[in-house]
Amino acid sequence: MTALSYSYYPGCSLHASASEYDLSTREVFASLGIGLEEIPDWICCGATPAHNVDELLSLSLSAKNLELAEQVPGDMAVACASCFSRLKFAQHILSENETKRKLVEKAIDAPVHLERRVKHLLEILVRDYGLEQLATAVKKPLSDLKIACYYGCLLTRPTDVPNLDCTEAPTIMEQVMEAVGAQTVAWTHRLECCGANFTLSRPPVVQQLSNAVLESAKIAGADCIVVACPLCHGNLDIRQKEIEGVYETSYGLPIFYLTQLVGLALGVPQERLGLDALIVSPQKLLRDKKIN
Repeated sequence: MTALSYSYYPGCSLHASASEYDLSTREVFASLGIGLEEIPDWICCGATPAHNVDELLSLSLSAKNLELAEQVPGDMAVACASCFSRLKFAQHILSENETKRKLVEKAIDAPVHLERRVKHLLEILVRDYGLEQLATAVKKPLSDLKIACYYGCLLTRPTDVPNLDCTEAPTIMEQVMEAVGAQTVAWTHRLECCGANFTLSRPPVVQQLSNAVLESAKIAGADCIVVACPLCHGNLDIRQKEIEGVYETSYGLPIFYLTQLVGLALGVPQERLGLDALIVSPQKLLRDKKIN
């Protein structure tokens, strides 16, 4: 098999509040022998605020990152669901609208590069590296661990943009988790919104929506939830104790980034996966399942 190598766009969250996602991504790719080179001088993708305020700004930020990626060979690997969405949106819109493309080229003072393929980590693991090879690399199968795979709003929607998996019934995250030995549960809220970046402006909204997600996972018998989005992780992990207090219940569900669980299965030590950064401690669960 030809060695795989990617340009890597971490985005703002992975260099700050979600640094454990960045850390575990690098460890997983290194363990699998997949090359990952960070794009020099990358900038914020704009995430949610930019495209709600100024479309030209939003498109220009993503277009600039696509231009910067030309310095590094390989398809662009993206971990954050929001960054993935914004980059894919920019490619989609600018490939179909010449007027907007010319405005963006003027804004960034450079040609717009739309040829670079933007790939989420899940796509790389499933389609480029391959599930069979991933399963072979497993050293510590996540046996008996029941996982609720949480896609949230952005990974597969809208229909004509991400093209990651089926919009309404994706299985790509379940495929990865099952390849590393885990069991996945069927549950009602895997595509529902957690409240996203309302976490500061409208906490009660986030409490209500995130509570519904946690409740659904618990009812389904999940031991934990796996995510691919820093916003989802923050709402479900950091706010979990707060939500339990508001709704007078107890969930105790560790919220993992997908690369943290894959890393554990590959035998990467916990301290190199950032598990100590999780607010809801996974240690008892990992001991009970003999994973640690």
